[in-house]
Amino acid sequence: MAVLNITEASTSLPIKRVLVLSYSQTGQLTEITRRILAPLEQDERIGVHVETLRPVKPFPFPWGFFSFLDAFPESAHMVPPQLQPLSLTGAEEFDLVILPYQVWFLAPSQPVTAFLKYPLASKLLAGKPVVTVIACRNMWMLAQEKMKTLLDGYGARLLDNVVLVDPSPTMASLWTTPLWLLSGKKDLLKILPPAGVDAASIEAASRFGYALRDALLNNEERGNAPLLSGLKAVDSDPHLLVSEKAATRSFYVWGKLLRVVGAPGQFRRYPFLVLYVVFLIALILTVVPLSLLVQSLLRPLMRRRFAALKQRFDLPSGAGAERMHLYEH
Repeated sequence: MAVLNITEASTSLPIKRVLVLSYSQTGQLTEITRRILAPLEQDERIGVHVETLRPVKPFPFPWGFFSFLDAFPESAHMVPPQLQPLSLTGAEEFDLVILPYQVWFLAPSQPVTAFLKYPLASKLLAGKPVVTVIACRNMWMLAQEKMKTLLDGYGARLLDNVVLVDPSPTMASLWTTPLWLLSGKKDLLKILPPAGVDAASIEAASRFGYALRDALLNNEERGNAPLLSGLKAVDSDPHLLVSEKAATRSFYVWGKLLRVVGAPGQFRRYPFLVLYVVFLIALILTVVPLSLLVQSLLRPLMRRRFAALKQRFDLPSGAGAERMHLYEH
């Protein structure tokens, strides 16, 4: 554990307050968030308020086949569901906001989007330092760009981004992740690696909590420098960006059509959802492998381009490991 460099006198009252906006459908993100929060909650100088986001109409887990597909038009167009009232009034003051989120159809999950468009969001986020935490399959870069746009709209300061991904090969997770969401079982296909973020990565996420604790008690959140640099917070893969852009465009165009056809849950959407599934499977079996092959062939010619993209998407926290020895347990 790191040695603290703290000048404030110890007190039984919190001297730092942290807001955590929590929503997890599968429970995986809750477990990751719990690991990060543990060092903060164990320190009496830090007060942590976890605000759980609850849609008025809950999203099921496991998903039903059509309810899963029916979520993509509103996710892609970032049309939020209605949330149950929050316990916050907007008058509260927080020193740091931690915003964990899942990626739904290459956008922030609908409940998180709903909060970011909630009337209180402007009061709670204005000028505040924010740490985003992403748990997903492997495509998150464009979702984070959307998140950054929303945060910028409130004048929030994004200090850090933590990303934990499924370590399985892309073609394997294309099948295991949907099957997990539809069945509730991570290892339904025994011949493939289990879906989701691996247990070792989840356990190691506590390092971010210890680093945030130290940074808060040293008032580092008041600046603009990342608090989690040197901790392997994010390791982006820019080779996936072409696939992300193609899939995002597909979700947006088909989502627009489906939103014209009917509202969420309406039966008349279902034939078009089936048609989209056929289109998507054909895409996965043909275009995706071909795209990966072409990218692998072009990779030597685009090394500088990929390096520049990686540097961009690794920000602000970065993929460096120079401080790992301070926080590994």
